[in-house]
Amino acid sequence: MRFALIPIFLSCSLLICSQTAPFTKGINLTNWFQVGSAKEIQFTKYTKQDFENIQSLGCDVVRLPINLHFMTDGAPNYTLDPLFLSFLDQAVDWAEELGMYLILDNHTFNPAESTDPDIGDVLVKVWEQMATHYENRSTLIMYEVLNEPHGISDQLWNSIQQEVVEVIRAVDDKHTIVVGPASWNSYNNLAAMPIYEDDNLLYTFHFYDPFVFTHQGASWVSPSMEPLANVPFPYQAQNMPSFPASLNGSWIHGAFNNYSADGTVNKIKDLIDIAVDFQQARNVPIYCGEFGVYIPNSNKPDRVFWYEEVRKYLEEKNIGWTIWDYHGGFGLFEAGGNGLFEHDLNTDLLGVLGMNVPEQTPFQIRPDSVGFFVYSDFIGAEIVSSGSSGGEVDFYNEIAPNNDQYSLFWTGANQYQSISFDFRPNRDLSYLASQDFALDFYIKGDTPGTSFDIRFIDTDSAIPEDLPWRIRVTIDDEVTWDNTWQHLHLKLSDFVEHGAWDGTWHNPIGAFDWSRIDLLEIVAEQGAMGEAQLWFDNIQITDIDPTGVNAVEENQRSFPVTIFPNPATKDLFLKSEYPSSLHYQLRDAFGRVLIKGRLLGREVLDLSPYPAGYYFLKFYDASGAFELRKIIKP
Repeated sequence: MRFALIPIFLSCSLLICSQTAPFTKGINLTNWFQVGSAKEIQFTKYTKQDFENIQSLGCDVVRLPINLHFMTDGAPNYTLDPLFLSFLDQAVDWAEELGMYLILDNHTFNPAESTDPDIGDVLVKVWEQMATHYENRSTLIMYEVLNEPHGISDQLWNSIQQEVVEVIRAVDDKHTIVVGPASWNSYNNLAAMPIYEDDNLLYTFHFYDPFVFTHQGASWVSPSMEPLANVPFPYQAQNMPSFPASLNGSWIHGAFNNYSADGTVNKIKDLIDIAVDFQQARNVPIYCGEFGVYIPNSNKPDRVFWYEEVRKYLEEKNIGWTIWDYHGGFGLFEAGGNGLFEHDLNTDLLGVLGMNVPEQTPFQIRPDSVGFFVYSDFIGAEIVSSGSSGGEVDFYNEIAPNNDQYSLFWTGANQYQSISFDFRPNRDLSYLASQDFALDFYIKGDTPGTSFDIRFIDTDSAIPEDLPWRIRVTIDDEVTWDNTWQHLHLKLSDFVEHGAWDGTWHNPIGAFDWSRIDLLEIVAEQGAMGEAQLWFDNIQITDIDPTGVNAVEENQRSFPVTIFPNPATKDLFLKSEYPSSLHYQLRDAFGRVLIKGRLLGREVLDLSPYPAGYYFLKFYDASGAFELRKIIKP
């Protein structure tokens, strides 16, 4: 694999020298590694399939924003967390396997705070480790020193960035380093950058002009632009909205008054030309690392037109780009959808970006007919968890899990704080609820008297009288809080309606709807959790009660199926003398069905396409009887 990539390396070097990035267009894959610690990374949020989907759009690069400084143990050493590196290695593997460029973007960045003048202390340490870890990977991997330094002088930032480049080069002289100017990676500050001797650098700038159009509705700027909406592009006097009185006298007011001059296609080209002039004067490659328009308060046709004009001019000037972003507020998906690649892409936007436009079909919620994992070492497929909504949450706790490698740890929550599992798309659990399926999990705690709720919340639709109704079970004396693992099997039909909260409390009226489930939450409903510590493992929706299934030792025959060899590295053989046919499913650790079929005497399952890990076999016949066994592939 490494030798096969040598021609790419030589080609990239030539392209760098010819003022052109080695890629053409791509996407910022946001809100994945942008979390407060490695323990909060929801790694299964994206998979290799997502990289393949992005590539199918015609993209050849992914920029991966990472809160890199938060992936360490902090001062003074800033040692990178091995868990973080293990996750990032997977993303690197996927990019290399697909031949896509991957920019490791140090996105440790707070727009509300100026860049620390002493940030070099941490930058030097984290990048020395990153370069050491990835020095032998392909040249498809690039290092971006720091996203959007701001509130720091050009001179100081340039000296810090120079030091970081030198530290990386002391370890790794192969990989391209992405460098950018101060003042939010502004094109205006490119010329203030020093002339580097290094000839394997890629210079980046960001483009969000005119700002009152691209950021109308943004809450993270100061003052907030949430009151500003429906600013058109290009400027049309008759279509301009009234200016919000709450923003009078602010810099936004001045920009709004100048919009007749700034809100034009020619102005956009003039500003991009500042970056082009830098490129030509220095004879160095540049690329646009971010550009985009915030969705909520902008009109879709104007947004699409802006993207078309910016994209066309960047490409006219041979400037590669990565759009901000994929699933976020500037993203490629239609507002209000589920963010599903087959159903929700903004095809108009893809078209003007020059991307391939996959066929889209209407999405329909269908009732789940089999169980699934919510958490088993990793969060399950099509589930996003808000682990920071209360207390300390660790999705990868290694202290004596019930089984496998990790458990989910929670402590320090205040009353009403929770761990929320958001089903995306919403799930129809009505059939499972009617068939005695249960929420099944293992739990342990260390503080007697601990009490909390587990609840489902249905969808708050656009119908005015509809509300986010809750149904719950309170956990208290069902568990002996003696720091030992215990099993709970809570039938969905035993959950009790609780009410609804939409800023006002609404008592239950029997309106909870199992067919449109939005959230599963573990919540400190009864009071603050204090110093109580809780661990959860193997959270799943299932019709299997493990306490009622006989344990099966590896390599032993158990009616009605013999499984061999176990563990298996390639072929797994199933044999049954059961008088009628059995159905089977092979699932991965996230509950996704990989293989399914009917077992008529003997079957061979080919495991070679699947990596080492934990897999589950479920068997069931026409009467609904079943067994569940764990298959461990080394």
